[in-house]
Order: sequence, then C-alpha cells, then structure tokens
Amino acid sequence: VGHSQGEIAAAVVAGGLSLRDGARVVALRSAVIGRLLAGKGGMASVALPSDAVRERLTPWEGRLSLAAVNGPSSSVVCGHLDALDAFVNALEHDNVRVRRIAVDYASHSVFVEQAEEELRDVLADVSPLPGKVPFYSTVTGAVHDTTGLDAGYWYRNLRQTVRFEETVRELTRRGFDAFIEVSAHPVLTVGVQETLETAGTRPAVCGTLRRGEGGTRRLLTSLGQAWVAGVAVDWSRLVPAGHTVELPTYAFQHQRYWLDNTT
Repeated sequence: VGHSQGEIAAAVVAGGLSLRDGARVVALRSAVIGRLLAGKGGMASVALPSDAVRERLTPWEGRLSLAAVNGPSSSVVCGHLDALDAFVNALEHDNVRVRRIAVDYASHSVFVEQAEEELRDVLADVSPLPGKVPFYSTVTGAVHDTTGLDAGYWYRNLRQTVRFEETVRELTRRGFDAFIEVSAHPVLTVGVQETLETAGTRPAVCGTLRRGEGGTRRLLTSLGQAWVAGVAVDWSRLVPAGHTVELPTYAFQHQRYWLDNTT
C-alpha cells in the first residue's frame, strides 16, 4: 500500500510496474505538476476526522477539498491559497491543530483536472504488469489488479482523495496487523496506529528512517523496534555468518530479606 505518489513505489515493489516505468511515472508526472500546477494552490494537515473536515469546508465549497484521509483524526485539505489561509485561520481560532504542508501546489484538488490531458499523454506508454504480491489501492480502498495501473489510474491517483485509512482498515480485515512505513521520515505511523486501535487490533507500527537520521544505525534501530513489536525478523540475512546466543544471566542473584514470621 502506498500513499499518493508513494503508490508508484508500492506498485514497483508489488511487481505491477517495472522499475523503469515507475521512475518514468514519478519523473514525467512531477514535471507536469511543476509546469501546470506549481504556485496555484496549497495543502494543510488537520487533526480532525474526515466528516468534521468536510463539514468545516462548506464555506469554501469549490475552492477547497479533502485531499487525504490518513486516520480517524488525521486529514489533509487542499485548494486555493486564499481559501486555505482562511480555513487555517479559522481552525487555529478554534484551537484545532492544523499545519501547512511545504508544497506550492494542490494535489487531489480541482487544479489537477487542468493537467489530465497532458498526464494521460505523457504516461500513455506505461505498461502495467501482473503483480507478484497483492497491491492495495488508496484510490479504490481495496486490493487492485495491477494490470490496470495505466495512465488513467495515475491521473486518478493524483486527482482523487487518498483513501488511506479505508485501505488500512481493509488490510486489517484481511488479517494484517503489522505496518512499516518506508520513508525518509515517518508521517503516517500515527494515523495507522489510530486506525488499528479503532479497529481493535493490537498495533505493530514502525518507521524506517527519521529526519536527520538516515544511516544504517537508524535503520537497524527501526528493525529492532519492529522485532520487539512482534514482527518476524530474519536476523541471518543481516549477519550471514552469525548465530544466536542466549542472553546472559542477570548480574545479581536475588535473595529474599522479608521475614517469614513476625510474631
């Protein structure tokens, strides 16, 4: 499962796109966004459920829209800059946690429709493949046939609301209970954890790297956290020539000092 542009990487990992085609979708789509959408909009994350966000968006209908639903109380709004400024000010006045996202365009908004024809044109040669592992789409909210990951799909991926929470719930219904966010910094783990807790699942949610911590030590620390959370780790792949040993005994031998009889 991937989030927004992260679906491209997920499609490559699942075997639905070749690495070459995945790179082409990233590069060509980003070029179109930079040429046609940059400077025309913005995005903000909001610590509210999606239904509450939709209700608050009513005054700016047609100018703002729900870009992503990441968790039970984690949403993203996008749209025109002046409307977004007013929306953010209104939420801050009501002490609702809201944060502008550092982008100058509005993915998943009506602006994307201006780029539909060009996106379909530059991505027309993308050749999706039958996946090797199930691919869960945040466009449809369910498992998706990767042979359908054509130019039209990648347009819808950029235009429609990201149904991430719904897709995570679908994964939990199918028995998945461990999620690892592969990214330069975890931004979805809180939403995933809230979703799992709401679904009554004991969560095992981890990241990989963190901002300012991009080395092997951070990755191995995250791997250890995943193992502690119950995720099966094949340590032999990490240390091929190594072998497991029992933990050393505790340094102190305990001795009771309580009196057995105080009479």
